[in-house]
Amino acid sequence: MSESNVLTSIVEGVLEDLEKRRIPISKLNEQLKSAPDLRGAYKSLSKPGMRLIAEIKRSSPSKGALAEIDDAKSLASKYQEGGADVISVLTEERRFKGSISDLIDVRNSIELPVLRKDFIVTEYQVLESRVLGADLILLIVAALTDSQLKDFYQLSTELGMDVLVEVHDLDEAEKALNIGSKIIGVNSRNLKTLEVSEKTFELILPQLPESVLKVAESGISTGEQVAKVQSLGAKAVLIGESLVKSGNPVHTINQLLNR
Repeated sequence: MSESNVLTSIVEGVLEDLEKRRIPISKLNEQLKSAPDLRGAYKSLSKPGMRLIAEIKRSSPSKGALAEIDDAKSLASKYQEGGADVISVLTEERRFKGSISDLIDVRNSIELPVLRKDFIVTEYQVLESRVLGADLILLIVAALTDSQLKDFYQLSTELGMDVLVEVHDLDEAEKALNIGSKIIGVNSRNLKTLEVSEKTFELILPQLPESVLKVAESGISTGEQVAKVQSLGAKAVLIGESLVKSGNPVHTINQLLNR
């Protein structure tokens, strides 16, 4: 598999796995009527100071296995205790070893808003996310056509969910702004090659308008890096690897956010 096909390969796997669990859309729409009340991720991330989206992450395509997480609920509770503002739960199965059951378990065990971290490439997954109780969902500009990005964003907001729109370059940032994104995540990892460059933060974060809630994603593991992206305009950071590997997430959160 060539480097440029990493994202394509992940999306193909996501679509295959979706077929295994898909139910009729009419049934999914019926389930929407009893979907959990939402907790307001945007509001949670808008509080003064640097905010944290803490991620439950067992594995990644770039690093492989990161941590044995037998009890996602327990880790989420530690994140909440440490002062995280949103809990991110991977639901992609193949590369990240996540699951929908993790999302359900975590949401039932904490009071914080929950981000469904996955490769959302169908309308079905948007509806499914709302049924599952996702307060925030991820839309990756690089994985979607312009019309999909616009349609899925609109549907998500109509359903009451907040949307983290992820970008990797200035062209994608422009597309995110064009659909009216309120929360834009700048990912320093190129999902096509998996390479990380902190210059991505320097290039994009200052270019985004003040009205947007800016999130810095990937490659952040020190308090100095958090302070740097904050100086560039980030309002929140999304951190997974350094938290799941730390052994003491409460202490690590305090260190990262200089609390």
